[in-house]
Amino acid sequence: MTAVTWYGHSAFKLSCDGISVLIDPFLRGNPLCPVSPEEVGPVDMVLVTHDHGDHVGQAVEICQAAGAMLCAVVGTAGELGARGVPQEQIFGGIGCNMGGTVEYRGVRITMIPAFHTSESGQPVGYIVEMPDGKTIYHAGDTCLFGDMALWGQLYDIDVALLPVGGHFTMDARQAATACALLRCRQAIPMHWKTFPLLCQSTEDFRQAVRKVAPRCRCIDMNPGDTVELR
Repeated sequence: MTAVTWYGHSAFKLSCDGISVLIDPFLRGNPLCPVSPEEVGPVDMVLVTHDHGDHVGQAVEICQAAGAMLCAVVGTAGELGARGVPQEQIFGGIGCNMGGTVEYRGVRITMIPAFHTSESGQPVGYIVEMPDGKTIYHAGDTCLFGDMALWGQLYDIDVALLPVGGHFTMDARQAATACALLRCRQAIPMHWKTFPLLCQSTEDFRQAVRKVAPRCRCIDMNPGDTVELR
């Protein structure tokens, strides 16, 4: 059974059958995160959506300490390699690109676009298919875009991890519309409350989901919480 743990901001761990995937591991310096990088437990893969510090976080040191494989777009992968991730721990040796899929220890990871900014490479999101068949979409930092409907057609998305904070990403209204496009069963709001510029509550998101995507269940989590996907 796949379990989803939220560490605040956009940092998540997906776990199933002894396999762990860590996404955007901004742990140290994250005012919401209740754990240190040393306390996240075993990690098999680290996924980075883009090169901003509040998403790269401690990716390099976690890969070094855990021997985890790194998935990042070409360009960003090279930058993280230069910072110390061994080349043999980077998928393909140079990273991945849009539409590409890699498989490791029964987990399939597909890299898809996100609309944001980045100093290296391009911002991305991920569709992660876990060994038990559960499918999770991590949108990264993005605005709403119409091609989300294509991912909803191609994949049976169990849960979407969506930014709702506004200012730098989608706000509540856009994220709720994303739920309708993605046809996801459940949604977990992220990228909120961390900083004063972001929205400080998910109430607007929950209300908007009820209006535009009534079949989608909004899962509210506190940093450190874990939910099991059924």
